[in-house]
Amino acid sequence: MDITQQKDNEQTTLWNGGAGRAWVDAQESLDQLFKPFEDRLVDVVRAGAARRVLDVGCGTGATTLAVARLLGAQGQCVGADVSGPMIAVARARAQQEGTPASFIRADAQRHAFEPASFDMIISRFGVMFFDSPVQAFANLRHAAREGAVLRVIAWRSAAENPFMTTAERAAAPLLPNLPARQPGAPGQFSFADRTRVLSILEESGWAEIDIRPIDVACTLPEKALHGYLTRLGPVGLILQDADERTRAQVTETVRAAFEPYVHGSEVRFTAACWMIGAQAPAV
Repeated sequence: MDITQQKDNEQTTLWNGGAGRAWVDAQESLDQLFKPFEDRLVDVVRAGAARRVLDVGCGTGATTLAVARLLGAQGQCVGADVSGPMIAVARARAQQEGTPASFIRADAQRHAFEPASFDMIISRFGVMFFDSPVQAFANLRHAAREGAVLRVIAWRSAAENPFMTTAERAAAPLLPNLPARQPGAPGQFSFADRTRVLSILEESGWAEIDIRPIDVACTLPEKALHGYLTRLGPVGLILQDADERTRAQVTETVRAAFEPYVHGSEVRFTAACWMIGAQAPAV
């Protein structure tokens, strides 16, 4: 099902517009880039006894599909995302490969999930975009059964992830309208502050909270770097509407800034993230 009433906000607009389309176009490269995180979440499901899993911010569905393959006919994995373009791709992938995953276009902060319907909730970089994270995690707790497990991966700080900010740092002198990141605002690094994340989970009613740093080696084919830097992130969004001269100048400058990460046919970097765990308490 699709959501029929969804409060419009900046993130909803973003992921149903240029950002969502860019992620669809880069699906294969991004799936490869984030495969180590997908594997970690699949291992968490494998180690537990979950049979009904919710994947929050599922994007084009890679993690949802991987968990659904693991569970097979004995369980179900549901992916939720605000992005219509990405959900459409996820559904098509599931149908094409015959994997029994299901997908809903929904804002997990507000969607009326069936109460106590999931015994595990996971996310790979999908929980940092809520405009009210306490409300969002309270809603997810409402959807979780007693004792259900929460396991999500989120980015630590921008300072700890220089690869992720390389493009905007290099392009800033050339793009005066490049928006500055606002600490704590919905976006990639909104969960950078461990104390804030702890407070969000406590206020939303989760228990047994465990927030651990993980540093994960990531790779991207060098041939995919051009698409990555020209389509994704704040710089990519601006370049989608830039004139040809500006686009060429920024692309050349930004590509040069990525050179320290290029090793032959591969781009390599370390992602600094949190593995966030919690449990739904008895009501």
